[in-house]
Amino acid sequence: MLKGISPLISPELLAVLSRMGHGDEIVLADAHFPGESFNGNVLRADGLRIPDLLQAILPLFELDSYVPHPLAMMAATEGDTLDPEVENSYLKAIHVSNPDVAPIERIDRFAFYERTKSAFAVVMTGETAKYGNIILKKGVTA
Repeated sequence: MLKGISPLISPELLAVLSRMGHGDEIVLADAHFPGESFNGNVLRADGLRIPDLLQAILPLFELDSYVPHPLAMMAATEGDTLDPEVENSYLKAIHVSNPDVAPIERIDRFAFYERTKSAFAVVMTGETAKYGNIILKKGVTA
């Protein structure tokens, strides 16, 4: 156990976060996301909810301040609707360490899949919220 690091951060996740460079992206994926189909670097965080992981990761991880949207979520597919509480719960966790972050960008499902292919890693969580996936773009540590 390390001081100052949430026990939700596994040794593997801590190593991935450390190895990422500025501009690299990590996907926090819900339990239904086909992570293994899109990326070869998949970590497991079964049972953990994304808001809890965001609150654990973001004190250690600088978001990219050189892009308009360092956070992206999947937009609803035609005919579906988003539950605003999902994004609100994520923003509440994000704002603990990043109160001035730009709004979350919404991108279409297939654009999200394409970004997942080039992401540094995918973290498969226990999140069950529909459209619960989020991409974080790493920035430069001040």
